[in-house]
Amino acid sequence: MADQAESLIEVPREFVKEGVQFMHKCQKPDKKEFLKISQAIAIGFLTMGTVGYIVKLIHIPINNILVGAA
Repeated sequence: MADQAESLIEVPREFVKEGVQFMHKCQKPDKKEFLKISQAIAIGFLTMGTVGYIVKLIHIPINNILVGAA
């Protein structure tokens, strides 16, 4: 019984310990790194938006043909 209680206490303790180590290793990105990340995200947004627009542009006429025929 004592071993089970010890293992139940050990899991959160190790989680907190690893979390504190992670937070100490984290650092803010410098300006160059931040701009690079922002550019990558902007390109991703534009790409996904373009793909979504093209899919919707193709889907509307096909949907009208299928639904209009019924």
